[in-house]
Amino acid sequence: MGQIVIVAYKPKPGKEEALKQLMKTHIPRLKQEGLVTDRKSIIMEAADGTIIEVFEWLSAEAIANAHHNKAVQQMWGEYAEVCDYVPLNTLKEAGNMFASFVPVN
Repeated sequence: MGQIVIVAYKPKPGKEEALKQLMKTHIPRLKQEGLVTDRKSIIMEAADGTIIEVFEWLSAEAIANAHHNKAVQQMWGEYAEVCDYVPLNTLKEAGNMFASFVPVN
Protein backbone atom coordinates (compact mmCIF):
# COMPACT_ATOMS: atom_id res chain seq x y z
CA MET A 1 0.00 0.00 0.00
CA GLY A 2 1.25 3.51 -0.85
CA GLN A 3 2.31 6.05 1.75
CA ILE A 4 1.36 9.68 1.09
CA VAL A 5 3.72 12.16 2.72
CA ILE A 6 3.86 15.93 3.09
CA VAL A 7 7.30 17.50 3.36
CA ALA A 8 8.39 21.13 3.75
CA TYR A 9 11.68 22.41 2.32
CA LYS A 10 12.89 25.81 3.55
CA PRO A 11 15.33 27.21 0.99
CA LYS A 12 18.69 28.41 2.23
CA PRO A 13 19.36 32.11 1.57
CA GLY A 14 19.81 32.74 -2.14
CA LYS A 15 18.90 29.14 -3.03
CA GLU A 16 15.19 29.62 -3.77
CA GLU A 17 15.46 29.09 -7.53
CA ALA A 18 17.93 26.23 -7.16
CA LEU A 19 15.43 24.46 -4.89
CA LYS A 20 12.58 24.98 -7.36
CA GLN A 21 14.71 23.55 -10.17
CA LEU A 22 15.70 20.56 -8.02
CA MET A 23 12.03 19.96 -7.18
CA LYS A 24 11.36 19.33 -10.89
CA THR A 25 13.64 16.29 -10.74
CA HIS A 26 12.51 14.85 -7.39
CA ILE A 27 9.68 12.54 -8.41
CA PRO A 28 11.21 11.46 -11.75
CA ARG A 29 14.38 10.41 -9.93
CA LEU A 30 12.45 8.51 -7.25
CA LYS A 31 10.31 6.92 -9.97
CA GLN A 32 13.44 5.80 -11.84
CA GLU A 33 14.47 3.96 -8.67
CA GLY A 34 11.02 2.32 -8.38
CA LEU A 35 10.21 4.03 -5.08
CA VAL A 36 7.09 6.13 -5.81
CA THR A 37 3.69 5.56 -7.37
CA ASP A 38 2.34 7.15 -10.55
CA ARG A 39 0.35 9.67 -8.49
CA LYS A 40 1.27 13.22 -9.52
CA SER A 41 2.89 15.22 -6.75
CA ILE A 42 1.57 18.57 -5.59
CA ILE A 43 4.14 21.29 -5.02
CA MET A 44 3.23 24.59 -3.36
CA GLU A 45 4.84 27.57 -1.67
CA ALA A 46 4.20 29.10 1.75
CA ALA A 47 4.29 32.85 2.34
CA ASP A 48 7.82 32.60 3.78
CA GLY A 49 9.12 30.83 0.64
CA THR A 50 9.06 27.31 2.07
CA ILE A 51 8.21 24.74 -0.59
CA ILE A 52 5.72 22.04 0.40
CA GLU A 53 5.37 18.79 -1.51
CA VAL A 54 2.75 16.06 -1.27
CA PHE A 55 3.71 12.79 -2.92
CA GLU A 56 3.21 9.04 -2.61
CA TRP A 57 5.90 6.50 -1.82
CA LEU A 58 5.21 3.04 -3.24
CA SER A 59 5.21 1.50 0.26
CA ALA A 60 6.75 1.68 3.70
CA GLU A 61 9.39 -0.73 2.37
CA ALA A 62 10.19 1.72 -0.46
CA ILE A 63 10.76 4.47 2.12
CA ALA A 64 13.15 2.20 4.03
CA ASN A 65 14.91 1.22 0.80
CA ALA A 66 15.44 4.87 -0.12
CA HIS A 67 17.74 5.23 2.89
CA HIS A 68 20.10 2.65 1.35
CA ASN A 69 19.82 3.72 -2.29
CA LYS A 70 22.93 5.47 -3.64
CA ALA A 71 21.01 7.55 -6.21
CA VAL A 72 18.56 8.75 -3.56
CA GLN A 73 21.37 9.50 -1.11
CA GLN A 74 23.06 11.62 -3.81
CA MET A 75 19.81 13.48 -4.46
CA TRP A 76 19.26 14.09 -0.75
CA GLY A 77 22.77 15.55 -0.65
CA GLU A 78 21.76 17.98 -3.39
CA TYR A 79 18.71 18.96 -1.32
CA ALA A 80 20.93 19.53 1.74
CA GLU A 81 22.91 22.11 -0.26
CA VAL A 82 19.84 24.22 -1.07
CA CYS A 83 17.34 23.72 1.77
CA ASP A 84 16.53 22.52 5.25
CA TYR A 85 13.62 20.23 6.05
CA VAL A 86 11.19 21.87 8.47
CA PRO A 87 8.12 20.56 10.33
CA LEU A 88 4.80 21.57 8.81
CA ASN A 89 3.64 23.08 12.10
CA THR A 90 6.36 25.74 11.83
CA LEU A 91 4.57 27.24 8.84
CA LYS A 92 2.18 30.08 9.65
CA GLU A 93 -0.41 28.59 7.30
CA ALA A 94 -0.50 25.35 9.28
CA GLY A 95 -2.30 27.17 12.10
CA ASN A 96 -5.26 28.00 9.87
CA MET A 97 -8.35 25.82 9.61
CA PHE A 98 -7.76 25.71 5.85
CA ALA A 99 -4.02 25.99 5.21
CA SER A 100 -3.64 27.52 1.78
CA PHE A 101 -0.51 27.87 -0.32
CA VAL A 102 0.49 29.17 -3.76
CA PRO A 103 0.77 26.41 -6.40
CA VAL A 104 4.24 25.85 -7.88
CA ASN A 105 3.38 23.03 -10.29
